[in-house]
Amino acid sequence: MARLTGLSRPTVYTGVRELDDPPDPRGRVRRPGGGPKRLVNRDPGLLQALEELVDPGTRGDPESPLRWTCKSTRELAEALTAQGHPLSDDTVGRLLRQQGCTLQRTLKTEEGAQHPNRDAQFRYLNEQATQHLAARQPVISVDTKKKELVGRFANTGREWQPAGEPERVNVHDFPEDAAGKAIPYRVYDLGANAGWVSVGTDHDTAAFAVATIRRWWEQTGRVLYPTATRLLVTADAGGSNGYRIRAWKTQLARLAADTGLAVTVCHFPPGTLKWNTIEHRLFSHISMN
Repeated sequence: MARLTGLSRPTVYTGVRELDDPPDPRGRVRRPGGGPKRLVNRDPGLLQALEELVDPGTRGDPESPLRWTCKSTRELAEALTAQGHPLSDDTVGRLLRQQGCTLQRTLKTEEGAQHPNRDAQFRYLNEQATQHLAARQPVISVDTKKKELVGRFANTGREWQPAGEPERVNVHDFPEDAAGKAIPYRVYDLGANAGWVSVGTDHDTAAFAVATIRRWWEQTGRVLYPTATRLLVTADAGGSNGYRIRAWKTQLARLAADTGLAVTVCHFPPGTLKWNTIEHRLFSHISMN
């Protein structure tokens, strides 16, 4: 056995004696303290060096070349090896988990400066919507969805297809390869919980936005609200329906004159469109289609 395994004869004798010993109830195969020492014990400065690379702004050099986009375990292992701490990327991942680190996305929590009357703005908007709905007057929310190129372009998500036959699309999303550009402008009716979408192919202008509202009213709105005398429109503060766009106000005035409706517009404060109902009730269906 010594010649076959290359072990010394005393080691073989020790193994023969251990075969006759009862098994360790804890399942150990080595004596306590056997095997290689832990890496953090052999290299006391390893964890400190790793923390400085993971969070250079608070624990290490703020001029460190490692930033958000290159904090992979491979990049960290290469940087630590260059500093005299040789280890593999798998070991880096294990050490990070031991230190309580996980792969995380950024978290949007910093709102920035807020207008002192922002809460009052929301309360006023909510009161207007509540009053209109209670009086069976239409309340709509409007906004433009992201422009999309029309053609065989890649999109996120998956769909059922025969095995091995995925939908073939272009490798690059060059605008010149598109058959056109789609601009979805949405109208969400809060009272009826229904949506209306017009797709433009030219530009996202105030005239296009009001034309969508006009078409919604002519084909759907006046049928649902035959006795309506008022219309409340909620929108964000920018884009084709922004509060500074003179054409938006002019086109709405023409709509009011043509329909006989008293049109009121309530703009959401800047940066607060995520509280607009259309974001949650209609946008998801636009994205899926």
